[in-house]
Amino acid sequence: MVDEERWKTRFRAARVSLPGWARTAPHRCVYRSNVTGTWEIYAWDRTTGDRRQVTDRPNGTWMGGVDPTGEWIWWFADTDGDEFGVWMRTPFDGGDSTPAVPGLEPSYPAGLALGTSGLALVGRTTDAGNSVHLCRPGADPEVLYEHAEDAHVAALSRDETLIAIGHSEHGDSRHMALRVVRPDGTTVADLWDGPGKGVWGAGFAPVPGDTRLLVSHERRGRDEMLIWDPVAGTEQEIVLDLPGEIDADWYPDGSALLVSHSHHARDELYRYDLAAGELEPIDTPRGVIGGATARPDGTVEFSWSSAAEPPVIRSTSGAVVLTPPGPPAPPSVPVEDVWVDGPAGPIHALVSKPKGGSAPYPVVFEVHGGPTAQDDDSFDPSVAAWVDHGFAVVRVNYRGSTGYGSQWRDAIEGRVGLTELEDITAVRDWAVESGLADPARLVLTGGSWGGFLTLLGIGTRPDDWSVAVAAVPVADYVAAYEDEMEGLQAFDRSLFGGSPEEVPERYRASSPITYVERVKAPVLILAGENDPRCPIRQIDNYLARLAELGRPHEVYRYDAGHGSLVVEERIKQMAAEIAFARKHLGMA
Repeated sequence: MVDEERWKTRFRAARVSLPGWARTAPHRCVYRSNVTGTWEIYAWDRTTGDRRQVTDRPNGTWMGGVDPTGEWIWWFADTDGDEFGVWMRTPFDGGDSTPAVPGLEPSYPAGLALGTSGLALVGRTTDAGNSVHLCRPGADPEVLYEHAEDAHVAALSRDETLIAIGHSEHGDSRHMALRVVRPDGTTVADLWDGPGKGVWGAGFAPVPGDTRLLVSHERRGRDEMLIWDPVAGTEQEIVLDLPGEIDADWYPDGSALLVSHSHHARDELYRYDLAAGELEPIDTPRGVIGGATARPDGTVEFSWSSAAEPPVIRSTSGAVVLTPPGPPAPPSVPVEDVWVDGPAGPIHALVSKPKGGSAPYPVVFEVHGGPTAQDDDSFDPSVAAWVDHGFAVVRVNYRGSTGYGSQWRDAIEGRVGLTELEDITAVRDWAVESGLADPARLVLTGGSWGGFLTLLGIGTRPDDWSVAVAAVPVADYVAAYEDEMEGLQAFDRSLFGGSPEEVPERYRASSPITYVERVKAPVLILAGENDPRCPIRQIDNYLARLAELGRPHEVYRYDAGHGSLVVEERIKQMAAEIAFARKHLGMA
């Protein structure tokens, strides 16, 4: 018997994000929490212990932070999850919220950098392209940069004399370049590693007058770090003897880097002393680091979880930094790692098995979105809910996933969706042949890119799957391209090698609607009415074809965007997914 309240409690349990802090007032912090049942922005004064809810909107608020002085909290106000809106700001101690930059029209956000003087750099994306605006207190916004191709604000130096902009003027938003400019718009220097090798700004050194910029690069086929001084014209590559991918941030005095090492779906933290060139491990439990920050006193705070244990905000001091009210989420089962031979090499998959029952199990293949993302050993209430209902869950880090090098990530270019499905199919066949999976009870599901792969999978390999559940999917790729935000159009052009007009056959071959006549599995599609990433019209096109063909299907529509920040809505969606799968597998 399934404990219905147990799986729902995992969604309802109050959670908090890793607090961000004001650079010159580190006791003033901002974090996200779902304590009211909707994800909103909160202020926390560490000196007094006071916590205060800053935003309160029907569909929640996701983007927010505190300015370097600790005086203002900035947050992004869209409309019902459509991601199109303006930046607002609210006094840290409370008061009315007002537009942060009067005069800037609504847009999709493309980065934000704030200075201690009140200077703001605001990145915007509209149908006309991308722009960066220099916004001084009391003055009209100035256009600092604009281009038709994808661009964003990357960083602002501490003395506010240098601005880093990530751009794709070369036409490839998946492998970006960097330009550092002065506030008057003059170029200081450019950094680009050429076709197929991106660079991304990770922050200027946290010291006034220090012109060093921390940069992520992939010169050796994986994510690593370098320090670039655009004024001096020097580069220092940070070469570490670690097998996985590297990310980093500065310690507050600029003398060291806080290094995050991701390898085989788990994370580790290190302190790298720049002067000595020494790497010191930071003790963290086995699992996934959702974020980490070095505090002025030298301690490191980090968000941690594993598949079995719910998230907690820890400190290297040994303390739990921030605890949400109420009981924690019930634990779940640990994951098992499997490696399956695939057409392009070993494929890493994560398997979660129910405590009761025995193999062969009904199996849910939950496909991650992105595609530039990965499944990992972190706590996931959705996976735990399937497990509680007697399903084994298999998650595949297919080609296209991050965490396994640039070649693995970029292997899908030009043959989008079809390449990923080769890897998913290999793991699906392993699951059946190994005795883990009942071949008559296989569910293919995923959200966003995972929803796209779900619909493409049941069309291209209709005999492999018993049931399909696709949340906010790409269903008709040409119509999706026409309606999606411009930044995603740029992403698609980079992925396919052009627009639908330029390479129509590639889009046709990768579009789920091309194969809709071959679909046999019953399909549930969940769709947000205001989704700017996987817009509703192209989903309606696919649903209309299913109806014309008489294929069994259901649709769950909700009044939000690319997912929901409302806990009870997420529970309703999860319940609908489970009920649909169980009904069509004869488990209801």
